[in-house]
This record gives sequence, C-alpha cells and structure tokens, in this order.
Amino acid sequence: MVREWAKRNLEGDPIIWSVVFALAAFGILVVYSATGSLAYKMMSGNTEHYLFKHSMLVIFSITVMWIAHKVDYRYYSRIAQVALWIAVGLMIITWKFGANLNSATRWIYIPLINQSFQPSDLAKLALIASLASILSKKQNKIESFRSALVPMLLMCGLVCGMIALTNFSTALLLFFTCMLLMFIGRVPVKFLFLFMSIGALAGTLALFTGQRGGTVVSRVTSYWEGAETELPFQAMQSNIAIATGGIVGKGWGQSEQRNFLPHSYSDFIYAIIIEEYGIVGGFTVLFLYLVLLYRGMRAVSISKRAFGGLLSAGLSFALVLQAMVNMAVAVGAIPITGLPLPLISWGGTSLLFTGISLGIILSVSKGEPEDYQQRKENTINKLKAA
Repeated sequence: MVREWAKRNLEGDPIIWSVVFALAAFGILVVYSATGSLAYKMMSGNTEHYLFKHSMLVIFSITVMWIAHKVDYRYYSRIAQVALWIAVGLMIITWKFGANLNSATRWIYIPLINQSFQPSDLAKLALIASLASILSKKQNKIESFRSALVPMLLMCGLVCGMIALTNFSTALLLFFTCMLLMFIGRVPVKFLFLFMSIGALAGTLALFTGQRGGTVVSRVTSYWEGAETELPFQAMQSNIAIATGGIVGKGWGQSEQRNFLPHSYSDFIYAIIIEEYGIVGGFTVLFLYLVLLYRGMRAVSISKRAFGGLLSAGLSFALVLQAMVNMAVAVGAIPITGLPLPLISWGGTSLLFTGISLGIILSVSKGEPEDYQQRKENTINKLKAA
C-alpha cells in the first residue's frame, strides 16, 4: 500500500528520496538535541520550541522539493535567467540595507513572517542552472571564446564576486562548482586555466575590499598557527566533542559540548553528531551524502539532454561539496567557514533552497515526461501483477 502510494506521488529516483528522508529525520533529532539547553534558557524551559520550529522548516523544505520535482526540469532553464537577475538585485539591496551580523550584511528580514532571507542562496541556485543552460546550448560552439566563454565568465564573475564581498567561503565553493560544471560541459582546459587565473585575481580583490576580508585572514592564520598557539574556542570545543564520541557515541540527547560549542545546531552540528552517535554516525551521514552525489551525477550519463545532466550534476556537487566542507571544519581539517550542513543544520533559507535544488535533481531523474509516464505505468502494472 505504502509502496504504491510512493510510486504514484514520489516520482524520480527512489534512492534520492530515501536519502533525503533519512538526512531530514536525522537533522530533526540532532537539532533538537543541540538546541535543548538554548531553548531552556531562552524560552523559559520550553525545550521543544526549536524542535517544532525546525520540524516545520524541514516539512516546508520537503513540500517545496515535492512541488519542484513535479515541474518539467526544462522549464528551469528560463526560470533561472530571471531568478539570476532578481538575485543580483536582492544582493545589491542587501549590501546597502541588509541586516548586519558578524560584520557582514548577508540577510534581508521579511517582516510579515519574521524570517531572514539570504539572497546569495538564490544566486547560487540560479547561477548553476543558468550556467548549465548556456553550456547545453553552446555545445557546438564550446571552443569559441567570444560566443561561449565570455558570457559564462561575466555571469560567474559578477555573481561570485558579489557574494565574495560578504561571504567569501560561499563564493569560493560556488566558483569551484562552476569550474566542475564547465569541465563536464567540455570547456577546453586552456580556458579553464584562464578562468581560474581571472577568478583568483577577482577573489583576491573581493577578499581585501569586502566586509569579511579580515575575518577570513584571521581564521586562516589561526588554523595554520593552531599547532603552535591556542586553538580558536569553536575549534577547541568541536575537537572535544569529537574526541569524546568514540565509536558509537554517548547516545541521543547526551551531548555535553552543546552547552559550550557556539552554533552547535548549525555550523558545528557534525561535531554533535559524532559526540552523540560516534564514528558510526559520522560515517553514516558521510555515506548518505556520497550516495546523493552519485545518484545526482548519474544523470550526466543517462539524461537525453545535456541541460538535464549538467543541471543535476551541478546542483548535486554544490550540495555535497558544502556538506564536505562543513564536516571538514568540524573535524579540524580546514579553517572555520560558517557553512551549514545541508538538510541537517538549522536554517530557514538554507533548507528552502536545498529543497528546491533536490526537487530539480529529482525532476531531472524522472527523464522526459513522456518517457517517464511510460516507465511509471509499467512499474505500477508490475506491482499490481505481483
């Protein structure tokens, strides 16, 4: 009964659906645990306050994902172009009038729903979709610098540069995602090296003229000098959480470092996962993201249209790369960045656009509507026969 309902309503790759539900459920449990003490202090003992709020955000994200996966992925080519210009406009407004937090203006507050919105998340999604669209249309002229490379260079440079002014780590990840997408899209290697050189110069300029240049330099310096000097407080508390987790962890809700680790429910939630669920829990989460990457990249080989394969690959890589960076920060492999763990960390805007991205990936995995409808009918007939 449940299987038939899922086949009718949850279209696309069933493995991706399974990974999404597993990560979302895991995220609700861990965020509830990580925010328990905070809720008790801030909400007069109501420890379930953040549990209900985060659960509603997760449900909203999955609902948006379900809606997005019902749309034929080919429409996203046109939607992305409009969304990109809207995102650029919103980033300019945010730069001038946005809410300032940690010496950076990245958020716009929406009064009616009392929720913050980060335009850079919209810009990331729109840029990847727009770049996939251009690459698919220019396959016959991909070696033309003027007609193919210049538009992509200007588009990526504008968006990544604007994001770098307030959020350098996000811009850097987006730049690498664009590079991978162009490599898959058969852009000549000589142009990729040129693109990297221009990106390095633009990134350096944005780093020292933007709002977070000092913070980035400070974090990198603290990381490299960590062996000789005292670790930053966040890194130290994260290391303690991981070191005390062991193989199977302390158990759900038994974290002690959540009382000391700043942003334990977002930036450093992976440390809480290992503390409560041990190395087993940490590797399980890592494995789920790798499965998501494999299933998303799989579309490159099976999609009948270049746009579908490039779109799915770009969005999958962006999500999983962000997850890898978050986990690497938690275990001390790279400097602190402040990026959330997709589908698990607390965060409204992050969950919203993660849901949209996953919905688009699922839409691509369905294939062309007419082909998918035939496969769907065949599957349902087999289920009835069984």
